[in-house]
Amino acid sequence: MSPWIHAAAAKHPDRVAIEGRERSLTYAELRDAAGARAGAVRAGRVALALPAGEEFVIALHACLLAGAAVVPIDLRLSAAEQKQRLAGVDLMVSEPLIPGRGAVAQDHRDRPVAVLHTSGTTGAPKPVVLTASNFEASARGSAVALGLDPAERWLCPMPLTHVGGLSVPIRSAIYATTAVLPGRFDTEAVLNDLMDRTRRITMVSLVPTMLARLLDVGLERPPTLRWALLGGGPIAAPLLERARAAGVPVAPTYGMTEACSQVATFGRPLPGVEVVTAPDGEVLVRGPIVSAGALSGDGWLHTGDLGRFEDGGRLEIIGRKSDTIVTGGENVAPAEVEAALLEHPAVADAAVHPRADPEWGEAVVATVVVRDGRAVSPGELKVHCAARLAAFKVPKSVEFADRLPRTSSGKLLRRQL
Repeated sequence: MSPWIHAAAAKHPDRVAIEGRERSLTYAELRDAAGARAGAVRAGRVALALPAGEEFVIALHACLLAGAAVVPIDLRLSAAEQKQRLAGVDLMVSEPLIPGRGAVAQDHRDRPVAVLHTSGTTGAPKPVVLTASNFEASARGSAVALGLDPAERWLCPMPLTHVGGLSVPIRSAIYATTAVLPGRFDTEAVLNDLMDRTRRITMVSLVPTMLARLLDVGLERPPTLRWALLGGGPIAAPLLERARAAGVPVAPTYGMTEACSQVATFGRPLPGVEVVTAPDGEVLVRGPIVSAGALSGDGWLHTGDLGRFEDGGRLEIIGRKSDTIVTGGENVAPAEVEAALLEHPAVADAAVHPRADPEWGEAVVATVVVRDGRAVSPGELKVHCAARLAAFKVPKSVEFADRLPRTSSGKLLRRQL
């Protein structure tokens, strides 16, 4: 099988492969640029410490042509955090590659393509090795779940250092479609892209906080959008209702780095992916999308997520096993309490976490971000929750903050609270 960039350029040499804020490259131009730079890297692991954009994607494909696995480095990380991710790296690329002689590596589907680090929301980030076959299986499954427009233009304001972001230019190369890379997320810029019919954006990848901000500034009935793929964390029902009322077609997805991004979309596992729940409610996954190194001895990826299958077989994620609060002998899933809080019209964001308590062992505590121009008291929010939850799940304390600590991909850093 030809490398993805060669196959795409052979089929559609003049189709735009990547479109950035500064310039665009066709598949023929991207193939030539990456091929000319493949000799500047060597096989092994190559860290890409470049801004999201055209040069990043050129370097990505140069590495793949050279048989190297990319290790994307988020430039916003501290020096210590970057050092942790550079362990085992053979080459660091922090400037655009310059042309150099080199041969195209033999293509193997089990060859490592990327080494991505987990978000580190519950501990130190762990490296996850994803192969060509993982990405191909993920691309096939996503195309079945979401459909595939031959003229797809997938807008990706997500970090390319995150699996949900990196998957967009890789899938686009597999599909021979267009990846639109605006760089860092800017609410007004992304809104303009989605609402401008001439931009012809058919897909966009977002996390819930991004979608909420876009709705706040007036996103409504984007004219060419097929789906907004929404993932990266718990998705509150009120947010989906807001999007539905605004005519924004949302495809809720559940996924993780170890499974090459998507596991289930619309609550349905991707084709070829098996999802079950263990007796304790933990979600287990296996299939061609899963990194071999992430499998346990029983052959399953133990996700650490708690879930259940609703009527009709749709998977619902309840929360993280490690996040479970044990209060007075009862188990509380923070995500369930957060979902109730987010139903209140004054609440923009919410996080629920434990606090040591001499009476209850752990007390349920909520930290809430209030919408601009709204006011609400702790007592009002407790009454609101009491009407929706069992008494032991109602927060014992409600506190307020200007914002919640989140990773670059939008995941809540609950342990910081």
